[in-house]
Amino acid sequence: MSHYFISCGGTGGHLAPGIALAEGLLARGHTATLLISQKKIDARLSEKYPRLLFLRMPGSGFAWSPVQLARCCLSQFQAFRFCCALIRTERPDAIVGFGGFTSAPVVFAGRLARLPIVLHESNRVPGRAIRTLGRFAARVYLPEGIRIGRVPAAITRHAGMPVRQEIAPLPAEAARAALGFNPSQKLLVVFGGSQGASALNDWARAARADLAAEGIQLCCVTGPGKGEVEAGESLSRNGAMVRFQFLPFSDRVAELLSAADLVVARAGAGTIAELIRCAAPAILVPFPHAADDHQRANAAHFAHEAGGLVVEQAALPNLLVTAVSLISNDARLQEIRGALRRMSQGNPLELMIGDLEQLALAHSASHPRPRLT
Repeated sequence: MSHYFISCGGTGGHLAPGIALAEGLLARGHTATLLISQKKIDARLSEKYPRLLFLRMPGSGFAWSPVQLARCCLSQFQAFRFCCALIRTERPDAIVGFGGFTSAPVVFAGRLARLPIVLHESNRVPGRAIRTLGRFAARVYLPEGIRIGRVPAAITRHAGMPVRQEIAPLPAEAARAALGFNPSQKLLVVFGGSQGASALNDWARAARADLAAEGIQLCCVTGPGKGEVEAGESLSRNGAMVRFQFLPFSDRVAELLSAADLVVARAGAGTIAELIRCAAPAILVPFPHAADDHQRANAAHFAHEAGGLVVEQAALPNLLVTAVSLISNDARLQEIRGALRRMSQGNPLELMIGDLEQLALAHSASHPRPRLT
């Protein structure tokens, strides 16, 4: 049995695959400590998994503002000291980082302790943390076809994003009923990721009446702090009542995506992985200000694999026509679901856990622990 540190805090896109990996390690008899940030989204998501051990560490994200940069540097130093002390106490066999500002302190502390470092990048444009820390790693996981120039090919493996056990497709009508929607009416889900997306929320509110007129139900997850719970019904052109919901947060992602005939979403790697797992057809609207424009690269690959369509944020006025046309075309939706099921083949967890076990075993052989007397 080995013990692993998994650095995965800051956003749902980092935390969710960390949870998936921890679940897989526990199933194989190992233990894991998940290092997360002080953000509310981390606390809220981690509450769902009482079997897993989460530790909130210091640290804040990078910013160019002089004040914020100084705060970031100080908090990263505090996080590094925290991780050094934790490594001395818990003595993990390997460190896993999923990127973001929580990864650097534990990777540098692990490097100082001569522990194996494993990094995973889900986006098709690797983030700053993975690009910087890759040179210290024993293994770096990247999307298919992606490379990092300073990371040797010998330590690079291609693997998709690990998805939590609970994210699995469900019967659509049963999922709609469980969420309080009419099972026999079409459902459009607007999903801005763990932080929400104000532009998509505004679009959903503006489009609600037009969608109802077409007999299309609406569920919009606005994101924490971006609106209160709102639910009700509107009248369609044929006199039927059509339900809508606006929710700040939903921890029923599998039901939500399975219930949807169509999803309008941002193009974060985590969202895309969950769309693929649940075979949920989507129109992706990349966040135009994402770091290194990585969401646009993610969306382009998704569309190339026939998983759905891409609409730029500047073209949101045209989204209603596109969404209504696609959600009304059952044959096209079935084609997209078939493509998503093909994309879902393969399990990155098997590759990652096998590698981690080998790295931990090799480290234990070369650094045997003294016997306690």
